[in-house]
Amino acid sequence: MNRRKGFASRSGGFTLTELAIVLLIIALLIGGLLVPLSAQVELRNANDTNKSLADIREALLGFTVSNGRLPCPANPTLATGIEDCTLIDGVIPWTDLGVPQLDAWGRRFTYHVTISFKDPISSGTVAPPMSCVPVVPPAQSSFALCSEGGVTITDGTNTIANNVPVVVVSHGGNGRGAYLPDGTQIPGASGDELENADNDGIFVSRAFTAAGSANEFDDLVTWVPLPILMNRMISAGKLP
Repeated sequence: MNRRKGFASRSGGFTLTELAIVLLIIALLIGGLLVPLSAQVELRNANDTNKSLADIREALLGFTVSNGRLPCPANPTLATGIEDCTLIDGVIPWTDLGVPQLDAWGRRFTYHVTISFKDPISSGTVAPPMSCVPVVPPAQSSFALCSEGGVTITDGTNTIANNVPVVVVSHGGNGRGAYLPDGTQIPGASGDELENADNDGIFVSRAFTAAGSANEFDDLVTWVPLPILMNRMISAGKLP
């Protein structure tokens, strides 16, 4: 009788010790999910930004085929997104290209273009301002088959690509070096991330390194290789 009564009392609920253990397990599970969830958000943002970069690259090729030159940068401090051909560094001219203004983290894409590839097309009577002077200047392009890009892409140590005419950068999750929609630039870029924000024609594309590491890096970089640009122009009948 007493034994059954004790059993009924025991089955009626958890003891304080058992409740404490359950709460501890729940806390551990929730704590374990927080980091993966954060990582999932960053991965989604990176994937979305890479898609935007691919769209921007195609838009650059389409613009060049249509206009015979690469677009000029937009002024990063303005909200227009329209070309400013006094610049070689700035942000993507999103209005002219019809592409997103911002990456998945809400910052503008940095844009650098070689001067001769953005110049107006010559009338043909005078050799256009290009990095080489062909015997017959092209009539439908601001650059010639012998032109070379002025951008070099490295992995921080070794060259990945050279003679690149144009490069586009998302400054990643930490955003250092990127321009915000209000036209201000996020400070604090250093190491390889500074290389992508100092407008010197050398850019870095490499694997991510963790936040707080000696050379933290989370930039996403794309570019148009010179042979691909030339091939598109030849196929469109704009070169030679």
